[in-house]
Amino acid sequence: MLHFDAVVADTHNDLLMAVAARPPKHWARYFRDTWLPQLTEGGVDLQVLPVFIDDWYRPEGALRQTLRMIEAAHVIAAEVDEVRLCLDGDDISAALSDEKIALVLAMESMPGLDSSVELIPTLHRLGVRVASIAHWGRTPLADGSGEDATGSRLTAAGVEALATMEDLGIVFDVSHLGASGVAHVLELARRPVMATHSSARALLDHHRNLTDDQLRGVAATGGVICVNFLPAFLTEHPRKVTVDDLVDHIAHIASVAGIEHVGLSPDFIREVLHDVTPPCCEAAPSGLDVDAVIPDLDGPRGLPLVTEALEKHGFSPEEIRLILGENVLRLFRAELGVRR
Repeated sequence: MLHFDAVVADTHNDLLMAVAARPPKHWARYFRDTWLPQLTEGGVDLQVLPVFIDDWYRPEGALRQTLRMIEAAHVIAAEVDEVRLCLDGDDISAALSDEKIALVLAMESMPGLDSSVELIPTLHRLGVRVASIAHWGRTPLADGSGEDATGSRLTAAGVEALATMEDLGIVFDVSHLGASGVAHVLELARRPVMATHSSARALLDHHRNLTDDQLRGVAATGGVICVNFLPAFLTEHPRKVTVDDLVDHIAHIASVAGIEHVGLSPDFIREVLHDVTPPCCEAAPSGLDVDAVIPDLDGPRGLPLVTEALEKHGFSPEEIRLILGENVLRLFRAELGVRR
């Protein structure tokens, strides 16, 4: 089957949230028992692991939880033979050659740092290779897309953060960044940027999705837009979503940005949020219906369905390989850990 012959890259899975919610002695075992079988059955070869810090850790505990989640990733890599934490393209190539799942650490916003840009090299030393600087709201570095009405660009610290990341070989992630912030980044970027989990605004007018101009802008840097699977970002009727809605977004982004600039980012958040959120509390950020999922595609095991849907849509095997992972692999081999 094409799916299992291809390199499959998932650029956003929040599973570290669930791992770090457990006592450290259980981190590796929980990953091995709960997530490794899903990744293996779904054919995942390259998994980006974002470090996302829940609101209840902010601000006092944000940096501590950031370090805790990074340490969890290192423990998993040390104790689970089937995976390898990768710092550059050579590491990824070696992991794939050895039939191991390549893990790449990412930061989703940087609440633990605030405006302390001087700590970004510290994160780099700890293995972080992809990062964004905002989530839904305002940070000392930039505004998230939930604050689009402000029309704000990157702060001075945000501009410094972008330059620092580019110098270190940390790929800049525009997902969640406000529209004016995305425009600012595209003006300043000297290296490829990526959207780790964003869909097409032309098909659904949600502030988390990217406009056609933004898609073209990311592609012009040499970057990749990885399509988010969350129904709330795919259709106005999330409870009626189908895999065809997802393919529509993939096809649109390919038509606008080019087939060489499309990837996949399932954002399988339902299992994670149900795992870490007490029954008393609101689990979904900004009112998203996280219980709405594409049928049979609520976790990594369902990823072969995407390949089948792409084949039915008429994508060629070569195009499907690019979408599934070759585009992300090309970007990471050229950029990860490569100092400017």
